[in-house]
Parts: sequence; C-alpha cells; structure tokens
Amino acid sequence: MKKITVLDLLQLDLRDRDALNLKCVAGRSGLVRELKVPEINRPGLELSGFYDNFAFQRIQIFGRGEMAYLEKLAEEGKTETLEKLFSCEIPCCVFTHAQAPTQDFLRIAERTGCSVLQTDLPSSEFTTRILRVLSNIFAPKQSVHGVFVEVFGVGVLIMGDSGVGKSETALALIERNHRLVADDLVEIRRVGGNILIGTGTGVSSHHMEIRGLGIINITHLFGVGAIRDKKQIQMAVRLEDWDPDKNYDRIGAEENFMEILGVQVPYIVIPVKPGRNIPVIIETAAMNERLKKMGYYSAKEFSKNVMRWLETESAKAIFLSET
Repeated sequence: MKKITVLDLLQLDLRDRDALNLKCVAGRSGLVRELKVPEINRPGLELSGFYDNFAFQRIQIFGRGEMAYLEKLAEEGKTETLEKLFSCEIPCCVFTHAQAPTQDFLRIAERTGCSVLQTDLPSSEFTTRILRVLSNIFAPKQSVHGVFVEVFGVGVLIMGDSGVGKSETALALIERNHRLVADDLVEIRRVGGNILIGTGTGVSSHHMEIRGLGIINITHLFGVGAIRDKKQIQMAVRLEDWDPDKNYDRIGAEENFMEILGVQVPYIVIPVKPGRNIPVIIETAAMNERLKKMGYYSAKEFSKNVMRWLETESAKAIFLSET
C-alpha cells in the first residue's frame, strides 16, 4: 500500500455522505505526516495528564468536551499538557463543530509542525465518516482483469481469457438495462471484514474496449443509468471456450466458490460456443443467486422432488413392471 499523508486526506474527492469538509487552520508543514492506522482517538484523558497507552499514531479528534477543557487550560495559563501532547508524533488534530482552537494550541502546533484541521460536522457524524473513509483507504485490495457489471442488483465479476467475449457479453447486458461498473481492470477492496467492493480505475472507468469498434463511452451512449461507480462483488463468472472433453455441471447441486482477498465468492464456469446466449445465462445465474440468498436452492429442490417421486407407489410399479 502506498504512503498516505494528511495532505492526501485533504485532497480526496469525497462527496455526499463521505464528505469530510476539512480545512487546515494551522501547522501546514505537518501535512506531509503519514497516516499509519485507520483509527481515531479522543484525547480527553491525555489533556487531563494521563498519557499511559496514548494512541498517538491515530488522528486526534477534538469535540466540544475537549474544547471546553482546552479553554480551561488557556484561562489557567497551563501549557505543560499541550507541550506533552505535541511531543508525540501525532499525524494531525481535527476540531469538529467548526470550533476554533485556542491560541496556545495553535502556537504549539505551528512550532512542532503538527497540522490542525477543522470541520463543520458534528463529532459523531465526522467520526462515522472518517472511519468509513480510512477503512476504504487502508482496505486490502487487488486488481483483477475482467468486467464487472450489476445484473438484477447482483454484482457479477466476469472473467476469462482474452478474446473469449467478456466485453461483448457485458455490452449485451448493458443493452438489456443492466449497469457497468468497470471494464478490463477491476480494483477490488475488502471492507468490513468480508465485503468485497469493486470499482473502475482512473480515466478508463465507464469505458469499454470492443474489438473492431474501439473504445466506447457507456455513459454517453446509454446514459448515466447504465453505470455505477462501485458495487459489492456477489458472484464470479468465468467464460471459457467449450471443451467437448470436459464434464460441465448440469445439475448445480454442489456450490463452487473462489477466494478473493480471503473472502469466498460464489463461482460458476460458463462454456462459450456459437448459439449459446451468454448474457441470458448470466442473467439467470444472477437471479438464481438471489434466490439462494433467500434460502431457495433450485437444484436441491429438484433433487428432493426426484427422491419423493421415487418413493411413490407409481414409481415402484414402473420399476417392478420393467423388472
């Protein structure tokens, strides 16, 4: 993972419910300090003089309670606690509720080269957002060659050898009112422990390469309703050329999985040959996956029905007559 600094955090293009509304009010020389852990700390105990187990490597959040204590220290002219606070290599300090730090705080922060940030968000809301942002930044990630589409609300990662028809299949799905997330290179992050989020990369997002046609812009051709910025990966599909000597699954009673970043993802292999409508097959696989999430397994239900039929008197009569 590349180095993430406080300046990188300020320059993130965050919008809507992820916007942090941060600005630097002091200690600009400290913007180059590195963020090393995806966690935060409320330094209430430290301001009172208790520095045992001080989590100095975290972003320090100053809410109204901490601000009230800082004002009390300023009135009493006590700066020893602040000197000790800034003697640690803390990445940065953030004041919520658009609060202005005391002059002593700003002076010591400037001298020690620690950046002081300010946001107009309440402490609880800022805490929720910053933890979500840091979780995404520090999440384990990898890049996979393939196409990522949303089909009936299911995030489907389509993989396969070059030229097997991944992009053409995705284009047909988009034409059938499904949505593209990424083509060719999919960046996958693991967040929340076991949730895989797939996104596009850079300027190539929402573009597709179709052999014989070139690069096309899905947004301009099909509208903004045909794209998504990110989506949870809920199923993986591998397209491969039909091998007549290979036994493909015809019942589906056994579930197959592939591991991505330590997370098990439902996985199917679809053989490709002329005459097979691959987009419709993927649509059916996505709907079948939704049924499984609801607790209904078509293949298992079919097996149960067969067993029930074999146990009936009519099946026994047929067996005895043939015998």
